[in-house]
Amino acid sequence: MPDTDAQLKGWGLIAGNGRFPFLVLEGARSQGIEMAVIALKEEASPELEKIAKRLHWVSLGELSKTIELLQQEGVTQAVMAGQVKHNKIFSAIRPDWKLAKLLFSLPKKNTDALIGAVARVLEGEGIRLVDSTIFLKPLVPEPGVLTQRAPGEREAKDIAYGIGVARQIAGMDIGQTVVISDRACVAVEAMEGTDEAIARAARITGGKPLVVVKVSKPGQDMRFDVPVVGLPTIEQMKSAGATALAVDAGRTLLFDREKLIELADASGIAIEAVPAAAMTEPKDATRGINKE
Repeated sequence: MPDTDAQLKGWGLIAGNGRFPFLVLEGARSQGIEMAVIALKEEASPELEKIAKRLHWVSLGELSKTIELLQQEGVTQAVMAGQVKHNKIFSAIRPDWKLAKLLFSLPKKNTDALIGAVARVLEGEGIRLVDSTIFLKPLVPEPGVLTQRAPGEREAKDIAYGIGVARQIAGMDIGQTVVISDRACVAVEAMEGTDEAIARAARITGGKPLVVVKVSKPGQDMRFDVPVVGLPTIEQMKSAGATALAVDAGRTLLFDREKLIELADASGIAIEAVPAAAMTEPKDATRGINKE
């Protein structure tokens, strides 16, 4: 964690949607760091203007402008926080010349490939993209049961089965969440997101008990696309009849962690953080970036 004057300066935040950017700003500020914010017009909340002292708006495709603004603000280390909807990344943006060139050069047209390439471009411009959870470690669970109730025998079997399926799906960069019932995979998350996948599973099963498993990708790059669970997911699980949730320990962010666990307890939902697969260097990792 930053603890010297030099380390307290030069931080930037590239903000997408949701609460993630707000939590990063609060976490950084608690350590005396005032971050310069580059907010994505198509995604970030206007409420960021109320808490960020230095904020600039850019469109998704404006990579050159983003780099120029970060350099003007003296940023040498940046955090990327907040979701950017996958369908917008490749279908709704108007890329500037720098991003167009980058898109053309990608061997794979997926989110990890794009953001990994952007990270390399940023580093080439003197800006390191770092672990997005660096200021939020209390929200990242250690292995163990987090709720008052541990998963029961049926749920434990579904979790064990679901972890194997989810890791295969995540390894193919399709999604990171599966919904299981009686050791059968009912729904797989794709671009629609976790909550929609849970809702779809409820429609398919018509009321059968469900278990939700959310994992990280093999060699999860903690600089971007970190698995996140928030209150809306617990609410969706409650309405869908899902009784247990398993997440990867050490690689999942639990927004509003205390309230989330309280809601799960009140809803009879068990939550367990399971040991993640062995850490490996992600293929798109940039040399020299510290990982927590």
